[in-house]
Amino acid sequence: MTTVSSPSGRALGWALLPIILTAAILMYVLFVLKGGPHIPLLVGCAITALIGVYHGTCWQDVQSSMIKNIAESLPVLGIFMLVGMTISSWIAAGTVPFLTAQGIALISPDWFLPATCLLCALVSVFTGTSWGTVGTIGLALMGMADVLGISPALCAGAIVSGAWFGDKMSPLSDTTNFTAAIARVDLYAHIRNMIPSTLPAMCLALVIYYWLGPDTSTKTLNDGVLASLSASLEKQFDLAWWVLIPPGVIALTIYFRLPAIPGIFFGVVSASIVAVLGQGESLDSLVQLLMNGFQSQTGQPGLDALLSKGGLMSMMWVISLIILAMALGGALQATGSLETLLHALLKIANTRFRLVVVTLLAALGFNFASNAFIAYTLPGRMLLPAYQQRGLSGANLSRLLEDGATMSAPLIPWNSGGVFVAGTLGMPTLFYAPFAFANWFAPLFDLLWAALNWFMPTTSEKQDKINKL
Repeated sequence: MTTVSSPSGRALGWALLPIILTAAILMYVLFVLKGGPHIPLLVGCAITALIGVYHGTCWQDVQSSMIKNIAESLPVLGIFMLVGMTISSWIAAGTVPFLTAQGIALISPDWFLPATCLLCALVSVFTGTSWGTVGTIGLALMGMADVLGISPALCAGAIVSGAWFGDKMSPLSDTTNFTAAIARVDLYAHIRNMIPSTLPAMCLALVIYYWLGPDTSTKTLNDGVLASLSASLEKQFDLAWWVLIPPGVIALTIYFRLPAIPGIFFGVVSASIVAVLGQGESLDSLVQLLMNGFQSQTGQPGLDALLSKGGLMSMMWVISLIILAMALGGALQATGSLETLLHALLKIANTRFRLVVVTLLAALGFNFASNAFIAYTLPGRMLLPAYQQRGLSGANLSRLLEDGATMSAPLIPWNSGGVFVAGTLGMPTLFYAPFAFANWFAPLFDLLWAALNWFMPTTSEKQDKINKL
């Protein structure tokens, strides 16, 4: 294992101080004052900068690091804007209402939760985006859950489990490609090595969803209720075959391997054309709904609340939060807080099991304090030599980074993943997070395999051949 200079207790205390203070302010504002996370993160940036300047860090360095981090998030912010427009345009085109109507007709309450999880996983694997899955098919599934009497928190948890499973396992996902690159492993070797933690976590989650499903049905369903809902949808939307053009366009962008931003953009354009030509939206109303979201008028309060969503402006709350989170991450990097903490953790990792625990904690901790890409980059960069020294393949590191950072993103209320899911599905993060079972189970299986020394590929040629079977 690589020898590193250990930070002194005093240095470690100063490194922890801005993180602890920021977390304390966040908890107080979120749980006591019932406020949002923006102001606490802004105060956290100020606290981190003041402590850094006090210890000799130049303010210009702190500012440059904050700006650099924000600049690196611009592609993500662009995707958020496009996803907001995707939601409103897919509703206006009739795509989401069509999926809602079909789901109501085909899915029974007993199988709804596992079917929801599997469907979101499938869509996310083929699209490579958890956000896009949540904003389209996830939104339709929430409508079905309301009709079937399924707990919305359970439904949101199943959507998150499936969407993030697919995102993590998709070769089209930006996080999957980024993590493999950080750990210096082949993309498909990385995906293969995630199976031992991801697949059993998903199977266990599906069993629990099925077990919970029948007990969550609290409404008495009858043909009259379903007919009324279908009639309301058909009255406002023409649910003909052309409403499936936007998903077809997305499928083509995936087939031709277009990058995420142009791919999602073409999905918005196709949905906008269908909304105008197929649903009779005027250009004026189209511009308004792309900007401010779609306003549903089916006459059914539940459906109207579900379908009145989206628009570019709906993402501004999320985008401003990401900017502040990235600024805080940049300040923590510039002042050396994150690197000091990693050095301290690395000193503890003197066994294989401890190395796994430290990697998961580092990924989760940096995701908690900043965002997923920082949680991949810093631990990945600093912990890779420790895996190499122990003769362990970098695929172990990349799997743990995904299970610690990717899978925890939608479970943290101020992380971009948690904020997006809560805003899109209308369900607070802390309500659905306990039911995102696949997200919780994946790192637990990592700990089990580490304790048993199973599924821990080495760098030897023989072991690499075994892992490819």
